[in-house]
Amino acid sequence: MRYSALCFLIVCLAFTTKDSVAEDAAVGSPNIVFIFSDDHAQHAIGAYGGILKEVNPTPNIDALARRGLMFQNSFCTNSICGPSRAVILTGLHSHKNGFMTNRDDFDGSQTTFPKLLRKSGYQTAVIGKWHLKSEPQGFDYWDVLRGQGDYYNPVFLSAKGKETVEGHCTDVVTDKAIDWLSKSRDNGKPFMLMCQHKAPHRTWMPAIRHLDLYADKDLPEPDTLFDKWEDNAPGAKHQEMEIDRHMHMNYDLHLPLPEGFDPKTAPPSLSKAAFRNMNKFTDAQRKLWDAKWKSRNDSFANADLTGQDLVRWKYQRYVKNYLRCIKGVDESVGRIVEWLDENNLSENTIVIYASDQGFYLGDHGWYDKRWMYDESMKMPLIVSWPGVTKPGSVSNDLVQNLDYAQTFLEIANSEAPESMQGRSLVSLLKGETPEDWRDSVYYHYHEYPGAHSVPKHCGVRTKDLKLIQFYEFGEWEFYDLNSDPDEQNNIYTDPKYADRIAAMKVELNRLRNHYEDDSDFSEKPESWQKEKRADQ
Repeated sequence: MRYSALCFLIVCLAFTTKDSVAEDAAVGSPNIVFIFSDDHAQHAIGAYGGILKEVNPTPNIDALARRGLMFQNSFCTNSICGPSRAVILTGLHSHKNGFMTNRDDFDGSQTTFPKLLRKSGYQTAVIGKWHLKSEPQGFDYWDVLRGQGDYYNPVFLSAKGKETVEGHCTDVVTDKAIDWLSKSRDNGKPFMLMCQHKAPHRTWMPAIRHLDLYADKDLPEPDTLFDKWEDNAPGAKHQEMEIDRHMHMNYDLHLPLPEGFDPKTAPPSLSKAAFRNMNKFTDAQRKLWDAKWKSRNDSFANADLTGQDLVRWKYQRYVKNYLRCIKGVDESVGRIVEWLDENNLSENTIVIYASDQGFYLGDHGWYDKRWMYDESMKMPLIVSWPGVTKPGSVSNDLVQNLDYAQTFLEIANSEAPESMQGRSLVSLLKGETPEDWRDSVYYHYHEYPGAHSVPKHCGVRTKDLKLIQFYEFGEWEFYDLNSDPDEQNNIYTDPKYADRIAAMKVELNRLRNHYEDDSDFSEKPESWQKEKRADQ
């Protein structure tokens, strides 16, 4: 009897000690607020510069950059929504975490940083866009958008079930995040809140209060708006993401559907998806929406535009709505930072702003992402950590979303598993670049065939050079980013660069081996020929 009691006491002490260690590790650890948007390009943020800086699209995000550190060379590993989120959660490349395309289901049973933060004594919450199909795991609280989410009156899923909330999605997500901070968090624990927005993802439906923004001006056009992809591998000519040929007048640009429109009998030139978007409004919202657009839609109908004039009109309509959606996200950042300030939490809270990847804002004549070109491969990353990040500082070190998990874990004094493939950014946040910091990053896009017809490709990028392999089709591209930052001149066949290309191929193979990418890299030219015939 004494022996049994002693064993029981030892077991209890063991569990108590384990819990105490976690709690002790969490004491004094900073809170983490991770604000994450969808498809927000670096060059649509004032602090990052670019042609849209002059319209001041992001004053609150810019203010966050002035409080902290902005990463200039921040990249994703796979420029597509769900896979980027899976990489962030796991600290593993897509081929390792199993979520390579948006068609996949995320395996929530695997190790993720929220699970490890909970073990370290953190309270964890995710609110907003999830987009991983499976139910969130590793969170004390979750309240996420169903599927892709709707801009108006979105449906949320939580442990309590399904709920439709009236309002604009960005506002609703922000309200829910602040409500959780105010009423539901445990004041005795540090917290990690993931506030994740749908905006500015397609189809760019802003809050009605923002519809007049930029209405009285034309926004600058990118120099590559009428790119003909003459130096690119053939895949660039066979994509389906052109503002000219592929942007839908109803679904994307919100021109009114014909009176009496029936989605069951609609011709291909009209979008059934547009009907679904418009059908999400309440009657009052729809009335306000239609009133805002009527005069602009009438002006377009009377103009009878064609050719490049029509492309320019489509670009203006698109990029204005995109920036209007971003206005809501920027207001969200301001509201959350203000709440932290007012509740005396700012000094012990790290605020991070990022997006899942970049996006084309007419660059190369495109919208969407996926490619390894910088507009989609680059992603914003801004971190304010009072007392650690130097206000207004900028880092040019190469970082990836692969690094976030290990960064969060080091912040929480929690040990990261050896299986994670990134590197903690904490030293960089302190202004200290380790001597062995990486000088190249690895990229791999997997979703082909798929939406927008972007072929599978992988590659390596350094600060100055980029090598891309469209491996199934036996095609390569190589760019000198110093002389050609817009990646307009593919110099893969230029003999002057032969040595550098050879060195980059060696580095590409090294990174494949380092990250244990055992994907099938064999050529499938018959697949490419089929695509070419279909296009012709």
